[in-house]
Amino acid sequence: MNSASAKQKGRRLQQWVRDRMLALHPALGPNDVTSRSSGAGGTDLILSPRAFLVFPLAVECKNVERVNVWTAYAQASAHTGGGEPMVVISRNRMKPLVVVDADWFLSLVARRP
Repeated sequence: MNSASAKQKGRRLQQWVRDRMLALHPALGPNDVTSRSSGAGGTDLILSPRAFLVFPLAVECKNVERVNVWTAYAQASAHTGGGEPMVVISRNRMKPLVVVDADWFLSLVARRP
């Protein structure tokens, strides 16, 4: 796969995550969650302060056939801004999965009514 195709594949995953976040919280507008261009530093999704209140996350997207989840999680953890590191991984013909800290996830589920 050439570099342009790989970047497009990653961009599609970023846009999918952005669209799902916006669909789950209709009060947010399209400018509240935006996809960062490939190669730019920081999280893959840029959250407005309003979106960060709803989704306090540092999102890293990996759309590749093989991924080292530990390296990807370390990359998400290195992003500044105070959000919980979250890695969205996907590959061809598979549903995207999310990697987050287990304690954070369990505390989130425990808060549900």
